[in-house]
Amino acid sequence: MLEIEIVYGTAEKQILRLIRIEQGATARTAVLQSGLDKDFPELDLNVAPLGIFGKRVKDNVLLRDRDRIEIYRPLLIDPKEARRKRVGKTK
Repeated sequence: MLEIEIVYGTAEKQILRLIRIEQGATARTAVLQSGLDKDFPELDLNVAPLGIFGKRVKDNVLLRDRDRIEIYRPLLIDPKEARRKRVGKTK
């Protein structure tokens, strides 16, 4: 059995969930078994982008013991556009 952390957050709420999963499980399998969709009904666990320790991963990546899977949200604004707005305010 592997012990895996799964994390997700919004501005209002953050969750870190520990789960135990069989050896050979994939990142997507672990996320689907986490039950986070009950805490965040707007979250589609079937398609949400995933990462492990800050690096994007494909759904079928095999997990290792003590991995931390991060579920990513879509960006609300393009980072370049956000920077332009910040720079524009300081001038």
